[in-house]
Amino acid sequence: MKPHVLDELTTQQHAGIAVGLTSVCSAHPLVLDEAIRFGAAGNHVVLIEATCNQVNQEGGYTGQSPEQFRRVVTDLAAQHGLDPHRLVLGGDHLGPNPWRHQPMATAMSKADELVRSFVLAGYTKIHLDASMRCADDDPDAPLPAREIADRTGRLAAVAERAATDADVDLPRYVIGTEVPVPGGGQSDAHGIHVSTSEDVAETIALAQGAFGKYGVGAAWDRVRCVVAQPGVEFSDAELFEYDKAAASSLAGFIGRYQDLVFEAHSTDYQTESALRSLIEDHFAVLKVGPGLTFAYREGVFGLSLIEDEIMGASASGVRGILDAVMVADPQYWRGYYPDDAAFARKYSRSDRSRYYWPRAEVVQAVGVMVDNLRGRTIPAELVSQFLPVQYGRLREGLVSLDPLDLLRDKVREVLEQYLSATSTL
Repeated sequence: MKPHVLDELTTQQHAGIAVGLTSVCSAHPLVLDEAIRFGAAGNHVVLIEATCNQVNQEGGYTGQSPEQFRRVVTDLAAQHGLDPHRLVLGGDHLGPNPWRHQPMATAMSKADELVRSFVLAGYTKIHLDASMRCADDDPDAPLPAREIADRTGRLAAVAERAATDADVDLPRYVIGTEVPVPGGGQSDAHGIHVSTSEDVAETIALAQGAFGKYGVGAAWDRVRCVVAQPGVEFSDAELFEYDKAAASSLAGFIGRYQDLVFEAHSTDYQTESALRSLIEDHFAVLKVGPGLTFAYREGVFGLSLIEDEIMGASASGVRGILDAVMVADPQYWRGYYPDDAAFARKYSRSDRSRYYWPRAEVVQAVGVMVDNLRGRTIPAELVSQFLPVQYGRLREGLVSLDPLDLLRDKVREVLEQYLSATSTL
C-alpha cells in the first residue's frame, strides 16, 4: 500500500502531534488558483475537494465531471509549480444526495456511478455519505443507521472495484456525516447537537460490518476519517463557536482507533484559536468552503465601493449586477433565505451568491471593475476605508495596489488562518 498524506496525518495525530489538513471545498476559479499558489509557495499539502452537488457525472452546478474538475486543478498545480505529490483530490458527500428526490434504487444506481467516476478520475480521498433519505424512504423518520451503513458498504465496494479494475491508487475513505441522525445538524435556541461517542462508535462498527458484507473488508484498513459534529456550525442567524468542554468526550474517544481521526465540516468563520483547538482534539481535517467565497465577495464589494468613489457613474456596477442575476434566477438561494432576502443575498454567511459568480454577466462586471481600477491610481485611503486588513498588509509590503492582488489577498487571509491553525503537513 502506497503511503498517503492521510496515513501520515493519522500516525502523527496518534503520536500526540497536533497537525492537520485544510480541505478547500470550493469550485470558484480564483479560490482554487489562490489555494494552489499558496500551497506551492509554502510547499505544503493542498487538499481540494469537490462535493457531489458541485461536480458529478451529470455536471453538477459547475457543469463539470470529476475528470474535468481534476484537469482544472492539476493544470493549476502545474502552472504554479506545486509538487504533484503535495496535491490531494477528494470527493465530498459522495452518495445519492443529488438524486435524493428519486426512488432509492435509481438514486443509489446513480450514486454508484458517481463514486466510480471520482475514483477513476484519480481522487484518492473519498467521503462516502449515504445518510440522506430517498423518495421512497420513510419521510417521517431519519434513515436508520444500519441502512446508512449498508448503502455505504455498497458504495465502498463500487469504489474498490473501480480502483482495482483501472489500476489507480487505492482510495482512503471517510465515513459518517456531520448531521446527527436525530434532529439534524443545527437546532433551535437550545443550541447545537454535538455527536456523542456512542453514536460515533455505532457509525464505525456498522460501517466496518457493511464493508465486510460487501466483500471489501480489507478496504477498511484504508478508512482514515470519521465525520462527527464537534459543535461548529453557522447560519444567517447564528454562529456556533467551538466549545472544547462540550466536545471533550469525543477528543478522548478517537484514541481507541489508531487508524482514524475526526473530520470536521462547516468550520467556516471559526476563530484561529478555535480551529487550533479542533486540531488538538483530533479533528484533523477541517473543511472550509463558503468562508472562502464569502471572503472573495467581501473583496469584490470593497473594490466596487472603491471603484464607485473613483469612477462615479462610469463604475462597473458589479454589486447591482450580481443581485439582479440572483433575483432573476433564485433557484440557489430560495428556500435558504427569507422572503425579504435583499440583505441575505449580499451578506449571508451561507453565501449562496457563490453559485452566481460564474454567470457571464457577473464575470464581465468583475472584469470591468478590475480594468477600471487598473487604469487609475487607487488612493491608499480608500483601501484603508473599504479593505482595512489589506491596507495594513499593503503598508507591510505583503500586497500591491493591483486590484486582483487585493482580491486574492482577501482569500489568502482565510488560507493563512487555517495554515496557522493546522501546522499543515
